[in-house]
Amino acid sequence: MTGTGGPPSAVVAGTDEVLGAVPAYERLLTAVERRRADAFLAPAPRADFVAAHVLVRLCAARLLGRPADSLVLEQRCPGCGSDEHGRPGLAGLPQVSVSLSHTTGVVAAAAGLAPVGVDVERRTLPDSVRGAAGRVLSAAERAAMRGHADPDAYFLRQWVRKECFVKLGRATLGGLAAVDLSGLPDGSGGPSPGPSRHGDLYVLDHTDPRRDAVAAVVSTARPRIGAAVPPTDPAHPADLGRSI
Repeated sequence: MTGTGGPPSAVVAGTDEVLGAVPAYERLLTAVERRRADAFLAPAPRADFVAAHVLVRLCAARLLGRPADSLVLEQRCPGCGSDEHGRPGLAGLPQVSVSLSHTTGVVAAAAGLAPVGVDVERRTLPDSVRGAAGRVLSAAERAAMRGHADPDAYFLRQWVRKECFVKLGRATLGGLAAVDLSGLPDGSGGPSPGPSRHGDLYVLDHTDPRRDAVAAVVSTARPRIGAAVPPTDPAHPADLGRSI
C-alpha cells in the first residue's frame, strides 16, 4: 500500500491506552526489543518501554499507509555499532524519520519524511532533574527561570525541547546549555497556536493535563501533535484505532 506522507506527526498517549488499543502488541516487537523489555525488573517501566515501541510503529504506519506489523524498528549506535541503543529507524526505509519517548505511564512517538524528534515527561519533577538546571539551561534561560512564576514548568518546557534537539543530532547531552531557547514562548500565556521557529527548526509544544505530562516535537518541517492512538492497519481504522 502506498502512503501519502505528509508533515511529521506525533502522538502523546497513556501507556495503557496504547497497549489496550493493540491486542497481541508483543508480536510487533523484534527479538532485540523483547530482550530489552525483559531487562526491566518492574512491570510498569517495561510496559512504558513496550508502549513507546508500539506507538512509534503506529505513527509510521499511518504516515506510510501500511500495516504496523510490516514495519521493523531498529536501532544502531554509530559509535559502538550496538543494536541495543542509538537513533531509531525503520529497516529498509531510510527516508522515514521516527522518534519515541516514554516516562511513567505516558509515551510519545513521531514519524515523518523530514527529521523529527519527540520527548515527553511528567509535570511533577523529581529533585534529581530539577537540580540539573545548571547544566541544561543557558545563562539567559537560567535568568528567565528565576523570574518565572513557575520555575519548574519553565525548566521542564526547555528540557523536553532540548531532548528533541539531542534526538535530532542538533545537541549533545553534555552540551545542552549551549542551546539557547530563551527566545521561544515559555508557555505562560497559554497553549501555543502553532510551532515556534528556532533557526531552521519548528518547535511545537504540547501540554497534556489529563495525563499530567508535557511534550515537545521538533522538526525541519512543520509538525503536528495529537492524542489519538493510530490503528495498526490504516486500511481498517475501525478494527483497532480509537480516539482519545
